Amino acid sequence: MLLPPPCFTEMNGEYVSFTENRILVCRFPNDPRFQNPIGLMQGGFIVAAIDNTLGPLSYLVAPPSVTTQLNTTYLRPVTMRDTYLDVHGEVLEQSKSYLHMRATVLNPSGKKIALAFSTNQILST
Repeated sequence: MLLPPPCFTEMNGEYVSFTENRILVCRFPNDPRFQNPIGLMQGGFIVAAIDNTLGPLSYLVAPPSVTTQLNTTYLRPVTMRDTYLDVHGEVLEQSKSYLHMRATVLNPSGKKIALAFSTNQILST
């Protein structure tokens, strides 16, 4: 297993904090490479930042798992004024077979950019 994964390093992710074995905060720069034609961060890169936070969180709290659902709601665009995004990942519930997690994406002003909910199936060993 390669940690951090190449997809995390490609986005220049940074681990900010890990608390209570339930919450991981990661920061991702708003790189011009991630912009759409009108200068906003493309939604797929926002979801990649979410996945790059919830994935490592899942490995920190449980045996290896795979994402079976990742539902995202966008609340506002990410403009060039937003120099980075903070993704707050949290484990909501854990069973023997599943992890249920939430992610909140914030801009530098603390405004919510997106909300996401994930279900991960824990792989049998």
